[in-house]
Amino acid sequence: MFLMVLGCMTFLILVVGVAQEAIRQGLGVKALVQLIPYLLPNALRFAVPGTVLFAACVVYGRMAGTGEVVALKSLGISPMAVIWPGLILSVVASLFAVWLNDVAVTWGKQGVQRVVIESVEQIAYGMLRTQRSYSTRRFSINVKEVDGQKLLRPVLVLHNQGDAPTVTLSAREAELKGNLADNTLIIYLTDGIVEVGNRASFVFTDTIERRIPLMDATRKDLGGKSPSRCPLMKIGKEQDRQRKVISQIQQRNAAVAGCQLVSGDFAALAGPHWDQKRNELEYANYRLFRLQTEPWRRWANGFSCFFFVMAGIPLAIRLRNSDVLTSFFLCFLPILVVYYPLLALGVDRAKDGVLPPYTVWLGNVVLLIAGLWLLRNVLRY
Repeated sequence: MFLMVLGCMTFLILVVGVAQEAIRQGLGVKALVQLIPYLLPNALRFAVPGTVLFAACVVYGRMAGTGEVVALKSLGISPMAVIWPGLILSVVASLFAVWLNDVAVTWGKQGVQRVVIESVEQIAYGMLRTQRSYSTRRFSINVKEVDGQKLLRPVLVLHNQGDAPTVTLSAREAELKGNLADNTLIIYLTDGIVEVGNRASFVFTDTIERRIPLMDATRKDLGGKSPSRCPLMKIGKEQDRQRKVISQIQQRNAAVAGCQLVSGDFAALAGPHWDQKRNELEYANYRLFRLQTEPWRRWANGFSCFFFVMAGIPLAIRLRNSDVLTSFFLCFLPILVVYYPLLALGVDRAKDGVLPPYTVWLGNVVLLIAGLWLLRNVLRY
């Protein structure tokens, strides 16, 4: 039951993920096929917890509904004899889910970015060779001809967000190159003119470059890569590195403040540049809080499989309902209302440094308490 439903759920989530990337990035069929291995861990990490709960509700709900649990008790056999296999499966699934959480946010996301960048460059050149034009929601480009990797007489239009004016660049020649390091498409333009709406224009005779972001822009993390992209085995080193960054910022700020005090420049102590220094220190601390929270979050997310089953098995037995969907939704609805809000609250507060990192396990602890109480009633009556 678990494997069958897991296959169906993973397929549906994978199709949705591939469709989202296709719509958002405008990728071709070849690129979408290349995306599947990288999106698979992400699909599995969302499918496994719900699937293991569904399997437990179906199996134990049917057992209770057909009187098998009552039959066990009448023979003097504890229901734990049939509950243990489900709990063992949930522990194995939890360990697998922890690994999936780590792989999905590191290897999976990096793979998706690499495929998107490589595909955009190839698709753009292919479209420009055949149709002399290529456009996305971020930019459009028209050329007179394509000679190898050279775009002859290109006209590049950048579609800016909000009230910003449209930027048009015309050049004698240009070249496209994907840059995986910062997830951008670099366009090198030689000998042309730049027009910023109707406001200004200027001519350039050398080669300039224009970087167009291919992924959603995010704030760069002070001191290193995003904590959500760090493998579990490297987060400890990243935490030590971030503590050194914070210490350097504090020492630098203390030195500047000391010089201003010694020189009697008291007005500078209240100057606007100190707001920037405080923001820099606050963001450095915020990144450290995120690094400290990330391992707890991944383990808590992974072991949700065990705690879902811990609460789902005795609840399914108590309901004594052999109907598949009824048992599952009556078990999943309380979990949806209680577990996920507590998880989100714990993660947000821990990232802000308001609560300790282990707070992300609060939802799991609540499910454990509820599960033990339900299990006690199943064993007693």
